[in-house]
Amino acid sequence: MAKHSFSLSPFSSFILPRGDTLFYLIALFSILSLLLHHLSPVSAENRHFEGFDADEIDDFADSDEPISVAEHLPPPPPTTTLSVSDPIESHHGPPPPSDPAPQVTSQPSDPKPASTSFDYWDEDEFEGIPQSPPSDSPLIMESATATSSDSDPGLKPEPEPEPEIPKSISSYTVEIVCVSFLIMFVINYFTGKKENENLALAWATKFATKDSIFEKNFSLLGVGETDDSPLLLKEGQNVFKFYASGRRFCQGMLATMELKSRHDLISRLYNMVVPCKDEITFEVYMNDDAMDHVVVAVAKKKLVKTMQKEITDLQRFASLVSPPSGRKWIAEELAVVSESKEVAGDMISETVLDQVFGDKAYEKFGKGFISMHFSDQHLGSHKKMLVFKFALPDAKNMADMTRLVALVPYYIDLVGRYKLSSHARTKTEGARMKVAQEIYKELQNARQEALQRKKAEQRKKMEEAEAKLGAEALRKREAKERARQMKKAMPKMKMTRTG
Repeated sequence: MAKHSFSLSPFSSFILPRGDTLFYLIALFSILSLLLHHLSPVSAENRHFEGFDADEIDDFADSDEPISVAEHLPPPPPTTTLSVSDPIESHHGPPPPSDPAPQVTSQPSDPKPASTSFDYWDEDEFEGIPQSPPSDSPLIMESATATSSDSDPGLKPEPEPEPEIPKSISSYTVEIVCVSFLIMFVINYFTGKKENENLALAWATKFATKDSIFEKNFSLLGVGETDDSPLLLKEGQNVFKFYASGRRFCQGMLATMELKSRHDLISRLYNMVVPCKDEITFEVYMNDDAMDHVVVAVAKKKLVKTMQKEITDLQRFASLVSPPSGRKWIAEELAVVSESKEVAGDMISETVLDQVFGDKAYEKFGKGFISMHFSDQHLGSHKKMLVFKFALPDAKNMADMTRLVALVPYYIDLVGRYKLSSHARTKTEGARMKVAQEIYKELQNARQEALQRKKAEQRKKMEEAEAKLGAEALRKREAKERARQMKKAMPKMKMTRTG
Protein backbone atom coordinates (compact mmCIF):
# COMPACT_ATOMS: atom_id res chain seq x y z
CA MET A 1 0.00 0.00 0.00
CA ALA A 2 1.34 3.28 -0.94
CA LYS A 3 1.87 5.77 1.78
CA HIS A 4 0.72 9.27 1.29
CA SER A 5 2.32 12.10 3.17
CA PHE A 6 0.34 15.23 3.97
CA SER A 7 1.92 18.63 4.27
CA LEU A 8 0.12 21.70 5.62
CA SER A 9 0.39 25.17 4.17
CA PRO A 10 0.99 28.21 6.39
CA PHE A 11 -2.71 29.17 6.08
CA SER A 12 -3.81 25.72 7.17
CA SER A 13 -1.41 25.81 10.08
CA PHE A 14 -2.96 29.08 11.24
CA ILE A 15 -6.53 27.62 11.15
CA LEU A 16 -5.56 24.47 12.96
CA PRO A 17 -2.92 25.56 15.45
CA ARG A 18 -1.08 23.12 17.50
CA GLY A 19 0.79 23.02 20.73
CA ASP A 20 1.40 26.29 22.54
CA THR A 21 -0.41 28.32 19.91
CA LEU A 22 -3.69 26.54 20.59
CA PHE A 23 -3.34 27.12 24.33
CA TYR A 24 -2.68 30.81 23.88
CA LEU A 25 -5.75 31.18 21.67
CA ILE A 26 -7.99 29.44 24.21
CA ALA A 27 -6.71 31.69 27.00
CA LEU A 28 -7.23 34.77 24.84
CA PHE A 29 -10.85 33.83 24.06
CA SER A 30 -11.53 33.16 27.77
CA ILE A 31 -10.25 36.60 28.79
CA LEU A 32 -12.29 38.28 26.07
CA SER A 33 -15.45 36.49 27.16
CA LEU A 34 -14.93 37.53 30.79
CA LEU A 35 -14.36 41.15 29.76
CA LEU A 36 -17.49 41.15 27.61
CA HIS A 37 -19.44 39.61 30.44
CA HIS A 38 -18.45 42.30 32.97
CA LEU A 39 -18.44 45.28 30.64
CA SER A 40 -21.77 44.53 28.95
CA PRO A 41 -24.29 47.57 29.29
CA VAL A 42 -27.07 45.16 30.05
CA SER A 43 -26.21 42.47 32.57
CA ALA A 44 -28.07 39.23 33.05
CA GLU A 45 -29.63 40.44 36.28
CA ASN A 46 -30.92 43.68 34.74
CA ARG A 47 -31.94 42.41 31.34
CA HIS A 48 -35.51 43.57 31.97
CA PHE A 49 -34.38 47.18 31.48
CA GLU A 50 -33.51 48.72 28.14
CA GLY A 51 -33.97 46.63 25.06
CA PHE A 52 -35.97 43.83 26.69
CA ASP A 53 -39.69 43.34 26.06
CA ALA A 54 -42.34 41.21 27.62
CA ASP A 55 -41.75 38.53 24.97
CA GLU A 56 -38.13 38.15 26.04
CA ILE A 57 -39.19 37.78 29.66
CA ASP A 58 -41.52 34.98 28.59
CA ASP A 59 -38.61 33.33 26.71
CA PHE A 60 -36.50 33.34 29.84
CA ALA A 61 -39.41 31.95 31.82
CA ASP A 62 -39.83 29.05 29.36
CA SER A 63 -36.14 28.08 29.52
CA ASP A 64 -34.95 25.12 31.55
CA GLU A 65 -32.77 27.26 33.83
CA PRO A 66 -34.56 28.05 37.09
CA ILE A 67 -35.16 31.75 37.30
CA SER A 68 -36.53 33.44 40.39
CA VAL A 69 -39.62 35.59 40.12
CA ALA A 70 -38.17 38.71 41.67
CA GLU A 71 -35.18 38.77 39.32
CA HIS A 72 -37.19 39.19 36.11
CA LEU A 73 -40.03 41.45 37.17
CA PRO A 74 -39.88 45.28 36.73
CA PRO A 75 -39.25 47.16 39.93
CA PRO A 76 -41.72 49.83 41.06
CA PRO A 77 -41.51 53.21 39.25
CA PRO A 78 -38.60 55.26 40.60
CA THR A 79 -39.34 58.33 42.65
CA THR A 80 -37.81 61.73 42.12
CA THR A 81 -36.58 62.07 45.69
CA LEU A 82 -32.92 62.51 46.55
CA SER A 83 -31.16 59.15 47.18
CA VAL A 84 -27.81 58.20 48.67
CA SER A 85 -25.49 56.02 46.66
CA ASP A 86 -24.66 52.56 47.91
CA PRO A 87 -21.47 50.69 47.08
CA ILE A 88 -23.40 47.64 46.03
CA GLU A 89 -25.93 49.34 43.75
CA SER A 90 -25.49 49.28 40.03
CA HIS A 91 -25.50 52.30 37.77
CA HIS A 92 -28.16 50.57 35.63
CA GLY A 93 -30.98 50.24 38.15
CA PRO A 94 -32.41 51.17 41.53
CA PRO A 95 -30.91 49.77 44.73
CA PRO A 96 -32.18 46.34 45.73
CA PRO A 97 -34.71 46.19 48.57
CA SER A 98 -33.24 46.16 52.06
CA ASP A 99 -35.32 43.20 53.17
CA PRO A 100 -35.47 40.65 50.41
CA ALA A 101 -38.56 38.49 50.20
CA PRO A 102 -38.09 35.18 51.99
CA GLN A 103 -39.74 33.19 49.22
CA VAL A 104 -37.45 34.53 46.49
CA THR A 105 -34.16 32.57 45.97
CA SER A 106 -31.16 34.65 45.10
CA GLN A 107 -28.84 33.53 42.29
CA PRO A 108 -25.12 33.74 43.02
CA SER A 109 -23.30 36.09 40.80
CA ASP A 110 -19.78 37.14 40.28
CA PRO A 111 -18.56 40.13 42.21
CA LYS A 112 -18.91 43.35 40.34
CA PRO A 113 -16.95 46.52 40.60
CA ALA A 114 -18.63 49.31 42.51
CA SER A 115 -20.47 51.71 40.24
CA THR A 116 -20.21 55.43 40.35
CA SER A 117 -22.62 56.94 42.90
CA PHE A 118 -25.40 59.34 41.78
CA ASP A 119 -27.54 61.93 43.60
CA TYR A 120 -30.68 62.15 41.47
CA TRP A 121 -32.81 59.45 39.98
CA ASP A 122 -33.16 59.92 36.26
CA GLU A 123 -36.45 58.61 34.93
CA ASP A 124 -35.33 58.95 31.31
CA GLU A 125 -32.63 56.31 31.88
CA PHE A 126 -35.26 53.60 32.30
CA GLU A 127 -37.24 53.87 29.12
CA GLY A 128 -39.52 50.98 28.27
CA ILE A 129 -40.44 50.09 31.85
CA PRO A 130 -44.16 49.15 31.98
CA GLN A 131 -46.06 51.43 34.37
CA SER A 132 -48.62 48.84 35.37
CA PRO A 133 -48.27 45.11 34.94
CA PRO A 134 -50.88 43.20 32.95
CA SER A 135 -53.78 42.03 35.05
CA ASP A 136 -54.12 38.69 33.29
CA SER A 137 -50.82 37.26 34.54
CA PRO A 138 -51.04 35.68 37.98
CA LEU A 139 -47.25 35.53 38.18
CA ILE A 140 -46.89 39.28 37.78
CA MET A 141 -49.72 40.02 40.20
CA GLU A 142 -48.03 37.92 42.87
CA SER A 143 -44.68 39.51 42.27
CA ALA A 144 -46.09 43.07 42.35
CA THR A 145 -47.79 42.34 45.65
CA ALA A 146 -44.65 40.91 47.12
CA THR A 147 -42.52 43.82 45.90
CA SER A 148 -44.87 46.48 47.23
CA SER A 149 -45.21 44.77 50.59
CA ASP A 150 -41.52 43.95 51.01
CA SER A 151 -40.01 47.18 49.72
CA ASP A 152 -41.69 49.37 52.33
CA PRO A 153 -43.04 47.43 55.30
CA GLY A 154 -44.01 50.63 57.11
CA LEU A 155 -46.33 51.83 54.32
CA LYS A 156 -49.97 51.57 55.37
CA PRO A 157 -52.54 50.34 52.87
CA GLU A 158 -54.91 52.91 51.45
CA PRO A 159 -58.09 53.20 53.54
CA GLU A 160 -61.25 52.02 51.94
CA PRO A 161 -63.73 54.81 51.00
CA GLU A 162 -66.31 55.35 53.66
CA PRO A 163 -69.89 54.61 52.66
CA GLU A 164 -71.99 57.69 51.91
CA ILE A 165 -74.25 58.63 54.77
CA PRO A 166 -77.68 59.90 53.70
CA LYS A 167 -78.24 63.59 54.50
CA SER A 168 -80.57 64.46 57.29
CA ILE A 169 -83.51 66.82 57.07
CA SER A 170 -81.55 69.57 58.85
CA SER A 171 -79.20 69.84 55.86
CA TYR A 172 -82.12 71.04 53.70
CA THR A 173 -83.08 73.93 56.01
CA VAL A 174 -82.65 76.65 53.37
CA GLU A 175 -84.69 74.74 50.79
CA ILE A 176 -87.45 74.02 53.29
CA VAL A 177 -87.63 77.69 54.32
CA CYS A 178 -87.77 78.89 50.70
CA VAL A 179 -90.46 76.42 49.71
CA SER A 180 -92.48 77.21 52.84
CA PHE A 181 -92.26 80.95 52.13
CA LEU A 182 -93.35 80.39 48.54
CA ILE A 183 -96.33 78.32 49.66
CA MET A 184 -97.30 80.96 52.23
CA PHE A 185 -96.95 83.69 49.60
CA VAL A 186 -99.27 81.89 47.17
CA ILE A 187 -101.85 81.12 49.87
CA ASN A 188 -101.73 84.71 51.14
CA TYR A 189 -102.15 86.06 47.60
CA PHE A 190 -105.48 84.34 47.07
CA THR A 191 -106.77 84.91 50.61
CA GLY A 192 -105.77 88.60 50.60
CA LYS A 193 -107.27 89.10 47.16
CA LYS A 194 -110.54 87.59 48.38
CA GLU A 195 -110.56 89.77 51.52
CA ASN A 196 -110.18 92.98 49.48
CA GLU A 197 -112.92 91.94 47.08
CA ASN A 198 -115.28 91.14 49.97
CA LEU A 199 -114.57 94.54 51.57
CA ALA A 200 -115.26 96.43 48.33
CA LEU A 201 -118.43 94.44 47.68
CA ALA A 202 -119.61 95.09 51.25
CA TRP A 203 -119.26 98.85 50.71
CA ALA A 204 -121.05 98.72 47.35
CA THR A 205 -123.85 96.62 48.83
CA LYS A 206 -124.35 99.12 51.63
CA PHE A 207 -124.19 102.42 49.72
CA ALA A 208 -124.64 101.73 45.98
CA THR A 209 -127.49 99.25 45.66
CA LYS A 210 -131.23 99.81 45.60
CA ASP A 211 -132.63 102.21 48.23
CA SER A 212 -129.11 103.27 49.27
CA ILE A 213 -127.73 106.82 49.64
CA PHE A 214 -126.19 107.08 46.17
CA GLU A 215 -129.09 105.34 44.49
CA LYS A 216 -131.38 108.05 45.87
CA ASN A 217 -129.10 110.96 44.93
CA PHE A 218 -127.75 109.88 41.51
CA SER A 219 -129.59 108.59 38.50
CA LEU A 220 -126.73 106.50 37.05
CA LEU A 221 -124.52 104.22 39.12
CA GLY A 222 -121.64 102.07 38.00
CA VAL A 223 -118.98 102.19 35.34
CA GLY A 224 -121.31 101.53 32.39
CA GLU A 225 -124.23 103.33 30.79
CA THR A 226 -126.82 100.62 31.33
CA ASP A 227 -128.61 99.38 34.43
CA ASP A 228 -126.88 96.00 34.19
CA SER A 229 -123.35 97.49 34.21
CA PRO A 230 -121.09 96.51 37.14
CA LEU A 231 -120.97 98.85 40.09
CA LEU A 232 -117.23 98.54 40.75
CA LEU A 233 -114.23 98.75 38.48
CA LYS A 234 -111.23 96.74 39.67
CA GLU A 235 -107.97 98.44 38.68
CA GLY A 236 -105.74 96.30 40.88
CA GLN A 237 -105.82 93.75 43.65
CA ASN A 238 -106.32 96.58 46.16
CA VAL A 239 -107.82 99.41 44.04
CA PHE A 240 -111.57 99.60 43.25
CA LYS A 241 -113.50 102.48 41.69
CA PHE A 242 -117.14 103.49 41.70
CA TYR A 243 -118.70 106.14 39.46
CA ALA A 244 -122.04 107.97 39.77
CA SER A 245 -123.59 110.73 37.71
CA GLY A 246 -126.93 112.38 36.97
CA ARG A 247 -127.27 114.95 39.73
CA ARG A 248 -127.69 118.74 39.81
CA PHE A 249 -124.76 121.07 40.51
CA CYS A 250 -122.18 118.44 39.49
CA GLN A 251 -120.97 116.55 36.47
CA GLY A 252 -120.38 113.34 38.37
CA MET A 253 -118.66 111.67 41.30
CA LEU A 254 -115.78 109.19 41.39
CA ALA A 255 -115.11 107.06 44.47
CA THR A 256 -111.71 105.33 44.70
CA MET A 257 -111.08 102.65 47.31
CA GLU A 258 -107.40 102.12 48.12
CA LEU A 259 -107.22 99.07 50.37
CA LYS A 260 -104.33 97.40 52.13
CA SER A 261 -102.13 95.18 50.01
CA ARG A 262 -103.42 92.05 51.68
CA HIS A 263 -102.46 89.93 48.67
CA ASP A 264 -98.78 90.79 49.21
CA LEU A 265 -97.24 88.84 52.08
CA ILE A 266 -94.41 91.31 52.59
CA SER A 267 -96.83 94.26 52.70
CA ARG A 268 -99.02 92.38 55.14
CA LEU A 269 -96.04 91.79 57.45
CA TYR A 270 -95.04 95.45 57.10
CA ASN A 271 -98.56 96.58 57.99
CA MET A 272 -98.32 94.57 61.19
CA VAL A 273 -95.39 96.76 62.23
CA VAL A 274 -96.60 100.03 60.68
CA PRO A 275 -100.41 99.99 60.70
CA CYS A 276 -102.33 101.64 57.88
CA LYS A 277 -106.01 102.04 57.02
CA ASP A 278 -108.27 101.19 54.13
CA GLU A 279 -109.24 104.51 52.56
CA ILE A 280 -111.93 105.73 50.19
CA THR A 281 -111.73 109.06 48.35
CA PHE A 282 -114.75 110.85 46.82
CA GLU A 283 -114.06 113.37 44.05
CA VAL A 284 -117.08 115.48 43.03
CA TYR A 285 -116.66 117.46 39.79
CA MET A 286 -118.78 120.59 40.19
CA ASN A 287 -120.28 122.58 37.33
CA ASP A 288 -118.52 125.84 36.43
CA ASP A 289 -121.53 127.99 37.28
CA ALA A 290 -122.47 126.06 40.41
CA MET A 291 -119.52 126.95 42.68
CA ASP A 292 -118.54 130.38 43.96
CA HIS A 293 -115.13 131.45 45.28
CA VAL A 294 -114.68 128.80 47.92
CA VAL A 295 -111.38 127.49 49.28
CA VAL A 296 -111.68 125.58 52.54
CA ALA A 297 -110.30 122.38 54.11
CA VAL A 298 -111.05 120.47 57.31
CA ALA A 299 -108.80 117.78 58.77
CA LYS A 300 -106.90 116.81 61.87
CA LYS A 301 -104.52 119.48 63.12
CA LYS A 302 -101.33 117.76 62.06
CA LEU A 303 -102.72 116.83 58.66
CA VAL A 304 -104.05 120.37 58.04
CA LYS A 305 -100.55 121.83 58.33
CA THR A 306 -99.22 119.26 55.86
CA MET A 307 -102.04 119.98 53.40
CA GLN A 308 -101.41 123.72 53.59
CA LYS A 309 -97.76 123.20 52.68
CA GLU A 310 -98.28 120.68 49.89
CA ILE A 311 -101.55 121.70 48.18
CA THR A 312 -101.07 124.72 45.94
CA ASP A 313 -104.48 126.42 46.27
CA LEU A 314 -104.43 126.15 50.07
CA GLN A 315 -100.90 127.55 50.09
CA ARG A 316 -101.91 130.55 47.97
CA PHE A 317 -105.37 131.44 49.34
CA ALA A 318 -106.09 129.75 52.66
CA SER A 319 -104.95 130.37 56.20
CA LEU A 320 -105.70 128.77 59.54
CA VAL A 321 -109.05 129.85 61.00
CA SER A 322 -109.31 130.37 64.72
CA PRO A 323 -112.50 129.15 66.50
CA PRO A 324 -115.21 131.84 66.45
CA SER A 325 -116.66 133.05 69.70
CA GLY A 326 -120.30 132.68 70.60
CA ARG A 327 -121.10 129.60 68.52
CA LYS A 328 -120.45 125.87 68.38
CA TRP A 329 -117.38 124.71 66.57
CA ILE A 330 -115.65 121.55 65.46
CA ALA A 331 -114.00 119.07 67.82
CA GLU A 332 -110.63 119.86 69.32
CA GLU A 333 -108.87 117.20 67.22
CA LEU A 334 -109.84 119.02 64.02
CA ALA A 335 -108.71 122.28 62.40
CA VAL A 336 -109.97 124.48 59.53
CA VAL A 337 -108.02 126.40 56.88
CA SER A 338 -110.05 128.77 54.67
CA GLU A 339 -109.82 131.79 52.41
CA SER A 340 -112.04 133.78 54.79
CA LYS A 341 -113.84 133.29 58.08
CA GLU A 342 -117.14 133.81 56.33
CA VAL A 343 -116.60 130.84 54.07
CA ALA A 344 -115.45 128.69 57.00
CA GLY A 345 -118.48 129.65 59.12
CA ASP A 346 -120.89 128.95 56.25
CA MET A 347 -119.34 125.57 55.40
CA ILE A 348 -119.27 124.36 59.02
CA SER A 349 -123.01 124.55 59.59
CA GLU A 350 -125.03 123.48 62.60
CA THR A 351 -126.18 120.37 60.75
CA VAL A 352 -122.70 118.93 60.15
CA LEU A 353 -121.68 119.83 63.71
CA ASP A 354 -124.56 117.81 65.07
CA GLN A 355 -124.05 114.93 62.64
CA VAL A 356 -120.27 114.54 62.51
CA PHE A 357 -117.96 117.39 63.51
CA GLY A 358 -119.29 118.29 66.97
CA ASP A 359 -117.54 117.06 70.08
CA LYS A 360 -120.06 114.35 70.89
CA ALA A 361 -120.84 113.38 67.28
CA TYR A 362 -117.18 113.18 66.27
CA GLU A 363 -116.35 110.90 69.18
CA LYS A 364 -119.08 108.49 68.11
CA PHE A 365 -119.40 108.84 64.32
CA GLY A 366 -116.36 110.73 63.10
CA LYS A 367 -113.53 108.31 63.84
CA GLY A 368 -113.32 107.38 60.17
CA PHE A 369 -113.05 110.99 59.00
CA ILE A 370 -109.68 111.92 57.48
CA SER A 371 -110.16 115.19 55.53
CA MET A 372 -112.32 117.20 53.16
CA HIS A 373 -111.16 119.88 50.72
CA PHE A 374 -113.33 122.28 48.63
CA SER A 375 -111.71 124.55 46.06
CA ASP A 376 -112.56 126.44 42.88
CA GLN A 377 -108.81 126.77 42.13
CA HIS A 378 -107.96 123.09 42.04
CA LEU A 379 -105.08 122.13 39.79
CA GLY A 380 -105.89 119.69 37.02
CA SER A 381 -108.48 119.19 34.34
CA HIS A 382 -111.30 120.09 36.76
CA LYS A 383 -110.76 123.33 38.67
CA LYS A 384 -113.90 123.19 40.83
CA MET A 385 -113.94 120.07 42.97
CA LEU A 386 -115.05 118.69 46.31
CA VAL A 387 -112.74 116.02 47.76
CA PHE A 388 -113.65 113.79 50.73
CA LYS A 389 -111.37 111.19 52.27
CA PHE A 390 -112.61 108.61 54.81
CA ALA A 391 -111.29 105.45 56.41
CA LEU A 392 -113.17 102.24 55.66
CA PRO A 393 -114.29 100.03 58.56
CA ASP A 394 -114.46 96.23 58.44
CA ALA A 395 -116.88 94.53 56.09
CA LYS A 396 -119.17 93.65 59.01
CA ASN A 397 -119.17 97.23 60.38
CA MET A 398 -119.75 99.12 57.15
CA ALA A 399 -122.80 100.89 58.60
CA ASP A 400 -120.51 102.89 60.92
CA MET A 401 -119.59 105.28 58.11
CA THR A 402 -123.15 106.07 57.04
CA ARG A 403 -123.04 109.65 58.36
CA LEU A 404 -119.67 110.27 56.71
CA VAL A 405 -120.97 109.13 53.31
CA ALA A 406 -124.06 111.34 53.79
CA LEU A 407 -121.74 114.40 53.82
CA VAL A 408 -121.13 113.98 50.07
CA PRO A 409 -124.63 114.74 48.75
CA TYR A 410 -125.15 117.28 51.54
CA TYR A 411 -122.15 119.42 50.53
CA ILE A 412 -122.96 119.09 46.82
CA ASP A 413 -126.19 120.91 47.46
CA LEU A 414 -124.70 123.34 50.00
CA VAL A 415 -121.79 124.45 47.76
CA GLY A 416 -124.00 124.51 44.65
CA ARG A 417 -126.39 126.99 46.25
CA TYR A 418 -123.77 128.98 48.16
CA LYS A 419 -123.15 132.66 47.26
CA LEU A 420 -120.59 134.94 48.84
CA SER A 421 -121.39 138.38 50.19
CA SER A 422 -120.24 141.43 48.20
CA HIS A 423 -117.53 142.24 50.72
CA ALA A 424 -116.19 138.66 50.74
CA ARG A 425 -116.43 138.47 46.95
CA THR A 426 -114.40 141.67 46.52
CA LYS A 427 -111.76 140.30 48.83
CA THR A 428 -111.59 136.93 47.11
CA GLU A 429 -111.51 138.49 43.63
CA GLY A 430 -108.62 140.74 44.68
CA ALA A 431 -106.74 137.72 46.02
CA ARG A 432 -107.34 135.80 42.81
CA MET A 433 -106.22 138.75 40.68
CA LYS A 434 -103.06 139.04 42.72
CA VAL A 435 -102.35 135.34 42.36
CA ALA A 436 -103.02 135.56 38.62
CA GLN A 437 -100.45 138.36 38.33
CA GLU A 438 -97.93 136.32 40.27
CA ILE A 439 -98.56 133.37 38.02
CA TYR A 440 -98.14 135.59 34.97
CA LYS A 441 -94.83 136.92 36.31
CA GLU A 442 -93.65 133.41 37.00
CA LEU A 443 -94.52 132.45 33.44
CA GLN A 444 -92.70 135.50 32.09
CA ASN A 445 -89.63 134.76 34.17
CA ALA A 446 -89.70 131.16 33.03
CA ARG A 447 -90.01 132.33 29.44
CA GLN A 448 -87.08 134.76 29.83
CA GLU A 449 -84.95 132.06 31.45
CA ALA A 450 -85.74 129.71 28.61
CA LEU A 451 -84.82 132.42 26.04
CA GLN A 452 -81.56 133.22 27.79
CA ARG A 453 -80.75 129.55 28.02
CA LYS A 454 -81.38 129.21 24.29
CA LYS A 455 -79.13 132.20 23.47
CA ALA A 456 -76.39 130.81 25.68
CA GLU A 457 -76.59 127.49 23.88
CA GLN A 458 -76.39 129.24 20.48
CA ARG A 459 -73.41 131.31 21.63
CA LYS A 460 -71.68 128.18 22.86
CA LYS A 461 -72.25 126.47 19.52
CA MET A 462 -70.81 129.49 17.65
CA GLU A 463 -67.72 129.48 19.86
CA GLU A 464 -67.23 125.80 19.23
CA ALA A 465 -67.60 126.39 15.47
CA GLU A 466 -65.02 129.23 15.59
CA ALA A 467 -62.64 127.04 17.50
CA LYS A 468 -62.84 124.46 14.73
CA LEU A 469 -62.04 127.07 11.99
CA GLY A 470 -58.45 127.58 10.86
CA ALA A 471 -56.33 130.58 11.76
CA GLU A 472 -56.55 132.07 8.24
CA ALA A 473 -60.34 131.81 8.10
CA LEU A 474 -60.61 133.35 11.55
CA ARG A 475 -58.31 136.27 10.52
CA LYS A 476 -60.42 136.98 7.44
CA ARG A 477 -63.58 136.91 9.50
CA GLU A 478 -62.16 139.35 12.04
CA ALA A 479 -60.99 141.70 9.26
CA LYS A 480 -64.41 141.65 7.68
CA GLU A 481 -66.07 142.40 11.01
CA ARG A 482 -63.60 145.27 11.66
CA ALA A 483 -64.31 146.83 8.25
CA ARG A 484 -68.02 146.61 8.88
CA GLN A 485 -67.64 148.35 12.26
CA MET A 486 -65.46 151.13 10.72
CA LYS A 487 -67.95 151.72 7.94
CA LYS A 488 -70.73 151.93 10.47
CA ALA A 489 -68.79 154.50 12.53
CA MET A 490 -67.99 156.86 9.59
CA PRO A 491 -70.20 160.00 9.28
CA LYS A 492 -72.69 160.00 6.47
CA MET A 493 -72.10 162.67 3.79
CA LYS A 494 -74.71 163.95 1.41
CA MET A 495 -73.73 165.45 -1.92
CA THR A 496 -75.80 168.32 -3.49
CA ARG A 497 -75.60 170.07 -6.84
CA THR A 498 -75.50 173.82 -7.22
CA GLY A 499 -76.72 175.17 -10.48
